Amino acid sequence: MKLILSNLMNDESGQDLIEYALVAALVGLGAVAAMKTLASNINTAFTSIGTTLTTNV
Repeated sequence: MKLILSNLMNDESGQDLIEYALVAALVGLGAVAAMKTLASNINTAFTSIGTTLTTNV
């Protein structure tokens, strides 16, 4: 029993998976933040174009 517990304490096989998951989550959060900024800029551009077309027609 003592050997089994000792092996479990020294087992690091799942550590890489957790690190990859954290990196993927960080990349995902960065992508969401970038998309929100990009969406806002695109919305502003289309609003400006729509206003310009409305006033000139």
